Amino acid sequence: MLERAAMASLTASSTGSLSISSSIYNARAGRFLLARSPAGAHRHRFLHLQVRASSQQRDQVKESIRKSTALDLEPGQTHDRSVDTAREEFREESELGSVEVWEDELRMMLGSRVWDEYKANGRARDKEWLQEQIDRRCVQNMRMLVVDAVNNAKAGHPGMPLGMAEVGFTLYRKVMKYNPGNPGWFNRDRFVLSAGHGCLLQYICLHLAGFESVQMEDLKRLCKFGARTPGHPENSETAGIEVTTGPLGQGVANAVGLALAERHLAARFNKPGHDIVNHRTFCIMGDGCAMEGISNESASLAGHWKLDKLTVIYDDNHNTIDGDTELAFSEDVAGRYRALGWQTILVEDIHEHPGKFVKALDEAFAETEKPTLIQVKSSIGFPSKKQGTSKAHHGTFDEEDVKGIKAALSWEGREPFYVVPTVYEEFKKKAKEAECIEEEWNIELAKYEQEFPNEANEFKQLLGNIISEGWEKVLPTWSQSDPVDATRSYSEKCLNALSTVIPGLIGGSADLASSNKAYLKDYDDFQHKTPWGRNVRYGIREHAMAAISNGLSLHSSGLIPFAATFLAFSDYMKHAMRLSALSRAGVIYICTHDSIGLGEDGPTHQPVEQLVGLRAIPNLVVLRPADGNETSGAYQVAVRRRDSGPTVIALSRQKVQAHVAGTSADKVEKGGYVVSDNSSSGSDPELIIIGTGSELCLCEGAAEKLRSDGFKVRVVSLVSWELFDEQPVEYKDEILPRSVKKRLSVEAGSPVGWREYVGFHGRVLAVNSFGKSGAYLDVFKKFGFTVDNVESEARKLLQV
Repeated sequence: MLERAAMASLTASSTGSLSISSSIYNARAGRFLLARSPAGAHRHRFLHLQVRASSQQRDQVKESIRKSTALDLEPGQTHDRSVDTAREEFREESELGSVEVWEDELRMMLGSRVWDEYKANGRARDKEWLQEQIDRRCVQNMRMLVVDAVNNAKAGHPGMPLGMAEVGFTLYRKVMKYNPGNPGWFNRDRFVLSAGHGCLLQYICLHLAGFESVQMEDLKRLCKFGARTPGHPENSETAGIEVTTGPLGQGVANAVGLALAERHLAARFNKPGHDIVNHRTFCIMGDGCAMEGISNESASLAGHWKLDKLTVIYDDNHNTIDGDTELAFSEDVAGRYRALGWQTILVEDIHEHPGKFVKALDEAFAETEKPTLIQVKSSIGFPSKKQGTSKAHHGTFDEEDVKGIKAALSWEGREPFYVVPTVYEEFKKKAKEAECIEEEWNIELAKYEQEFPNEANEFKQLLGNIISEGWEKVLPTWSQSDPVDATRSYSEKCLNALSTVIPGLIGGSADLASSNKAYLKDYDDFQHKTPWGRNVRYGIREHAMAAISNGLSLHSSGLIPFAATFLAFSDYMKHAMRLSALSRAGVIYICTHDSIGLGEDGPTHQPVEQLVGLRAIPNLVVLRPADGNETSGAYQVAVRRRDSGPTVIALSRQKVQAHVAGTSADKVEKGGYVVSDNSSSGSDPELIIIGTGSELCLCEGAAEKLRSDGFKVRVVSLVSWELFDEQPVEYKDEILPRSVKKRLSVEAGSPVGWREYVGFHGRVLAVNSFGKSGAYLDVFKKFGFTVDNVESEARKLLQV
């Protein structure tokens, strides 16, 4: 009997295989239950499936798989002796002497008289009551760590961590499936803190759970420069943090992306009796998240897609920075979510009756058609004197308040950052349980591999982030004799070619698939009834699309998301794109209609400042290809940097040459290169014309006219500023010699930033105002983007 040791429930299917059940907590029994499969399974120690496995690790894995063999066991025999032994040891340790090891601590919490009375009448031996007291003491310890960390840092946001301590404890100690010894284990549950200012709650949970990434010293260095505990959660800084959050509402959309990834992969790879993809996504959001439009956009999609393994926990504490939410927020949030297709559950008195939250989770897990919103009525800052007010949101606690908190939590006389040893032991049970669960999964995966070798191979390639060698060879190439077309159309051919060799490519458009040309023609749409589909229909929800794509990428299962819209509408996505870059999410942003050249739709749709705004985001690579071959090169760059961060590919609506003479797909990775130059070998040109995108052909046309008059002219394609800036100084000087002062840049966008490339003596042909509605050739002519005007601007330089 496992009692309340938080063991994830395993059930035996009709085929005798192991599967994780949808509900892991039995509310009526008040405990977690375990059922063992009588079936035989492989004895196989598969890798701890780290997403970024090295080639050496992958080779070791392949060898391990090759050597694995099945055990032919009769029904009723143990499926794996070591796993059974580990479970037995875990069970014994979980049940040994809880009263004795906790007696001193519970006496301090309850008082000697009360404790002695409970011992005398036998209540202290009631396991359910005892576990409730142990849980309560663990939560109190967590609250004191919040106070100590914030006061030590003299900074931070303690209100939410104090108010939601019961929720954090329940998730990390009792409910979620994860392995602190292997944070990257694929089939773990995902947790997102959309209310990222409350990150201290997650850091404390990670520390107590045994994650190496958050040691006690890290809690003492909260918000310090270089700490692994920054002021908001950052996935690149702290193992155990799934996504980077902070700007409110973003995490809700990230969680939808994580849940989408689970649903999609489960549909593609699970087989009857083999649920190798089976995990849940949990998210905590606050009142601020509920107010932000992005949370509504993404929740609408989650309801439409019926993502039943998504549970959002709403910290309904009625406070934001400025005061009570009644200042600006009076809607029925639960009612709104019900209208969006969610199940909603209300939990009141969380501080007095945390079991209500566990029961709510059980209801959430029982729902198989809807995502769930659990509305938790918490008290921000509990139990400080600031509790229930906006003053508790951020800031430290004065001496009087600390004294009062310690009295309320029976914590007098203890030094800061004290952790009761048995609290660590309580969380160690979860770690041991996690090792068993991961081992069960490894065994199941080995069995899956024997029965479905092709699917298993693809699955493991995805999880290892492996793409077949030579994948880039499927990308099309174009010649000068090919018909002209828009770069968005060349992009369409590239995207569909890549879909045949990159099984993780998945994405969609914000209701512009036919216009962006961003649709995988040989694949279904991702919908509730066709979750294996690789085309995601986002509707007119650009902001949610970008943030959901971050979740898809950061699911760390080899998925490469693309998100498409007009370049002008990238402003709707801007903050999510910024977080893509910060969290190194390998999203491919396809932004068509990239200049005033889109024509008739006019200045509301004609981007001007968008390119420079995106170029200003660190770790975001922007590429503006000039023709079909540069478009192929742009996709090579985007796929290759999927581990490093996002990429924007800006594409034209108007038609351009399929191949501008001198362009190269392979040279795109340099960011800039020479397209043509009539200078003698070893000598510098008189003039350099630098172009991007659809304007490159104008540069070439002007250069030819100038050359016919005897001028030495070089044309450079600066397809990506960021990639060019990364090149060695020697290469940059070779492409843009310092001795050549006469330089002209040509781009139908903002002039901001171009001075760095043309220098003080150069000229910038750009757009200094909003565009105009009209045929694109007329608009281009009005703003000076013609071969004749480029030539004229160049001659002005040559005459100086």
